[in-house]
Amino acid sequence: MSGFEPYNDVVRTLFENPVHAGDLQGSYAETLASDASESAGGARVMLFAGIADGMIAEMRFRVWGCPHLIAAAEMLCRDCEKGPVSRLSTFDRNAVMAKLSVPNEKTGKMLLLEDTLELLWAEHRSAG
Repeated sequence: MSGFEPYNDVVRTLFENPVHAGDLQGSYAETLASDASESAGGARVMLFAGIADGMIAEMRFRVWGCPHLIAAAEMLCRDCEKGPVSRLSTFDRNAVMAKLSVPNEKTGKMLLLEDTLELLWAEHRSAG
């Protein structure tokens, strides 16, 4: 009899190979950074975006948290990178939770990611 597996294949794949983890590697006309955490000892998300010609040329993250949160940040960066800056304003938390099979008790982690992205978008809007 097999035991309960808390992470689906998508989470395992993204968690095991977070190609967007770390710092921005390029130089850009506009560089954005945001940082949010649950509490002093809780989960933390940092997002970074390099903007060139109205496009997200590069997007990176740093996460201190569970595999679901790391996988969600990787998915977010992958989906936003190489797209228009307006992608920073669109995050479908429910779709991410469904795709990653995030349990309801971890909704707060996805809200943290959503908050960090909203801060990144607000920084871009205030710079423009």
